[in-house]
Amino acid sequence: MSKAVKALMTEQLRERYAGMSSACVVELTGLNVQAQEKLRRSLRGKSARLEVVKNSLARRAFEGGPLDPLGAALTGPCAVVTSSGSLIDVAKLLVEAAKEFKKLKLKQGVLDGDPMLLSVEAISRMRGRLEILGELAMLISSPGRAVAGCLQSPQAKIAGCLKAMIDKAA
Repeated sequence: MSKAVKALMTEQLRERYAGMSSACVVELTGLNVQAQEKLRRSLRGKSARLEVVKNSLARRAFEGGPLDPLGAALTGPCAVVTSSGSLIDVAKLLVEAAKEFKKLKLKQGVLDGDPMLLSVEAISRMRGRLEILGELAMLISSPGRAVAGCLQSPQAKIAGCLKAMIDKAA
């Protein structure tokens, strides 16, 4: 491949990954075409994309950006998985796919531009955005529920006593 072609391909990859801050690397060696297509279809359902890239070109494209640490994970035949949604959900899907496709090897990933590489399994164990928002809503509403429970408790006791006195008088 000539230098001009490599430069052009690197620039295309740089443009494609410019807005990405999260991605992970997997190895597809040993997977047949049908298994790869099934994996790609399931990833598309999560707004994710799996792309086989030349390691040296990907490293150059990632240089200086949030995906720069991912260059260290690009060893051997690799594919880069990116998502316009939550990478945590995609990592969970990849872990499930690895159970189905024994030859799929999960490598490492970068989450939200963090310079530390994490294993795909570690990313899949993290809580997603919706789970965190649900917990936050529960924590915000729990003091109000506790106060409402305390306020209702004396009223219920008084009403029970009044009912008992009415029943006694009758």
